[in-house]
Amino acid sequence: MRVYVPKDAAARALGADAVAEALTREAEARGMEITLVRTGSRGMIWLEPLVEVEMDGLRHGWGPADPRDAAAILDGAGPKALGPVEELDWMKRQTRLTFARVGVVDPASLPDYAAHGGLAGLRRALEMTDAQIVAEVRESGLRGRGGAGFPTGLKWETVRTAPGPVKYIVCNADEGDSGTFADRMLMEGDPFCLIEGMAIAGLAVGAEKGFVYIRSEYPDAIAAMESAIAAARAGGMLGVSVLGSGRAFDMEVRVGAGAYVCGEETSLLNSLEGKRGTVRAKPPLPALEGAFGRPTVVNNVISLASVPTILANGAAAYAAQGLGRSRGTIPMQIAGNVARGGLFEAGFGMSLGRIVDDLAGGTASGRPVRAVQVGGPLGAYFGREKFDTPFGYEEFDGQGGLIGHAGIVVFDDSVDMLAQARFAMEFCAVESCGKCTPCRIGAVRGVEVLDRVAAGDPAALPLLADLCETMRDGSLCALGGFTPYPVMSAVTGFPEDFGGAREAAE
Repeated sequence: MRVYVPKDAAARALGADAVAEALTREAEARGMEITLVRTGSRGMIWLEPLVEVEMDGLRHGWGPADPRDAAAILDGAGPKALGPVEELDWMKRQTRLTFARVGVVDPASLPDYAAHGGLAGLRRALEMTDAQIVAEVRESGLRGRGGAGFPTGLKWETVRTAPGPVKYIVCNADEGDSGTFADRMLMEGDPFCLIEGMAIAGLAVGAEKGFVYIRSEYPDAIAAMESAIAAARAGGMLGVSVLGSGRAFDMEVRVGAGAYVCGEETSLLNSLEGKRGTVRAKPPLPALEGAFGRPTVVNNVISLASVPTILANGAAAYAAQGLGRSRGTIPMQIAGNVARGGLFEAGFGMSLGRIVDDLAGGTASGRPVRAVQVGGPLGAYFGREKFDTPFGYEEFDGQGGLIGHAGIVVFDDSVDMLAQARFAMEFCAVESCGKCTPCRIGAVRGVEVLDRVAAGDPAALPLLADLCETMRDGSLCALGGFTPYPVMSAVTGFPEDFGGAREAAE
């Protein structure tokens, strides 16, 4: 009997290790032989720890499990039995491409990865020229999944054609936005997918070395990636001859120190080189002068992990998913005050209202949804009047928001939007690298102005608007540049929370 228990950090935080131990003890007491496989998470966090047992060729689920359920699970019964996991509504409604193997495979086993379709993209890439690989990625419509949505193939083409004997692939795994966990889940649940994506990128641009920059707050992901890299070398997936091709690519993990600004690519590169994590002036672009002064591809985890399926199945199949210029699938991370939180991968285009009301099941508190923030702590707050907005880069930008890393945080009607706006500004003040004046000083002044708003100062609201405009126009970095999104969307979208100053001004 094969039994699957997640080793994902979220599942472990909810007691998965204790459940795994209880299952092992119960099987030993019965003299029953089981094979316990520690997987990633299927993404249904409200059901974690989710235990799966292989029965008649199907994996049946039990959850949320606790150690007392061990006997019932091994009996194939009990009130927490969910039936075949793939038939659960949450799973059936997804289009899992990037996360197809997460929660399914043993993340420490390269043979298991290959048995579930892994390495097909890399093998095809080894039969193509560098220009053909880049063209395939461009035709897929893949855009950066970490923030601005820049076309991935265009970035790769710039590095491919850049002069220089040494080039690098850098994976940005500094996942610091609130409500985001897709990078962590992928690295913990299917690390070979990221390795394969980076190897393909290396073939495409002529890079023989890669770095995965992971935030220090992700110890499980760091351990999973280091273990997988070692296994990939031993299995011939990395090294001087990738899959026996004679073409070299190797990689290593670099650990960040937890600075939010290092999610910005040039700050990340400084930190990776052992320098202070501050934003570099552009130009030069990292694609021309990046890590150690060499042409460098800097992509998010999900961007790189999407590449193997594009190469394996073809650009057209990937581009067939999505909406407008937002092609392919997007792993949406649903968090905050929700009945059902977790990761849901689907093609772009689903409305925000459907995500919040249908997939997430509304609020966990049972109170009405008041606001939804998409794009991390610097993303705009959307009220219900914007719930018809399709989930796409241009569509959200047209409503004054941003997709970012696709983190979705839900608030009920008890939220204080003035307090949320202040938090966003204070966050920028604390996390600023200090490189540019608008961010370093403007964020501090912004906190002061919001405190004046809270105190009912009639001059504070127009001053706040001017301050945000200055920060948006003058900032060099990702922090100050996006501060106006949460602050001004809170001011204009939820004016009643700013009533003291507004009434005084009128």
